[in-house]
Amino acid sequence: MKVVVTDYTFPDLSFEEAVLRPSGCELIGRACKTEAELVALVADADCVITQFAKVNATVIGAMEKARAIVRYGIGVDNVDLAAAQARGIPVCNIPDYCIDEVADHTLAFILAATRNVVPHTMHLRAGKWSLAVPVAAMKAMRDLTVGVVGFGRIGREVVKRLVPFKCRVLVFDPVAAAADIEAAGATRVDSMESVFPQCDVLTLHCPSNESTRKMINAASLATLKPNAVFINVARGDLVDHEALAAALESGQLACAALDVFDPEPIPADHPVLKLPNAILAPHIASVSPPAVRKLREGAAQRALAALTGLPPNIVNGVTSPRFA
Repeated sequence: MKVVVTDYTFPDLSFEEAVLRPSGCELIGRACKTEAELVALVADADCVITQFAKVNATVIGAMEKARAIVRYGIGVDNVDLAAAQARGIPVCNIPDYCIDEVADHTLAFILAATRNVVPHTMHLRAGKWSLAVPVAAMKAMRDLTVGVVGFGRIGREVVKRLVPFKCRVLVFDPVAAAADIEAAGATRVDSMESVFPQCDVLTLHCPSNESTRKMINAASLATLKPNAVFINVARGDLVDHEALAAALESGQLACAALDVFDPEPIPADHPVLKLPNAILAPHIASVSPPAVRKLREGAAQRALAALTGLPPNIVNGVTSPRFA
């Protein structure tokens, strides 16, 4: 059985090999950059593991033997789910590998933004011993309203971390039960339109789909409280980055802290790179040694399971093995 990895950012595939080799699987790792490279790699693969490569309908159409597509990660927006479903190929993810890491990173971003950690670091490096920002820009969490969009695994952990800081927490998630949100110490809000005007801080923890892409745009940003803070550790395409940059430049937003971008890697001419009130990270909120190991071993375990039946965590509705 041949398992192929379309692309990866790890030094090697030793964790994956430790799972797959004892079962006699051949593991092939590549760094595919083009559709043609992907088509050639996946054609005779029994299972495909992917990280960031665009596994589109053409690539999926070339899969003659694939029993599953496994995504390194929680989101699966780089895979054409409908095309895979039409071919009877299950797509699965690793939904629980970095929950604490991303929630921790969210809090790090919020505190860095509201306490102006980066401006004061730069101020001191410039030889200045004083406030780097007006007094009004130094916020205490107890005085803030934080809007959390998305109450899944990560959103719940973010709320759990926010509540002890004494801030008011509002949650919008159309499928989450009000009782669960209230039990976590937050308040459920019925629409994003009612969340935005109340927020001093807005943080996103929702998937990328047709209803959420570009949800942060010029119109929605205009409804936020003046000098609000925006946090995104979810997906880059949730945001219109030109509109975000304009809001940061005008002072409508006090700060944005971003771990994800559209596209990735972030282009050298991306507008937020030049803005002093943007805190940036290269899509690393999920990282810790245990999380990375769980991600990689989990992907290999799902690939192995797919070779004999259905893997866990199928996200595209395929309910029976492609090959019995």
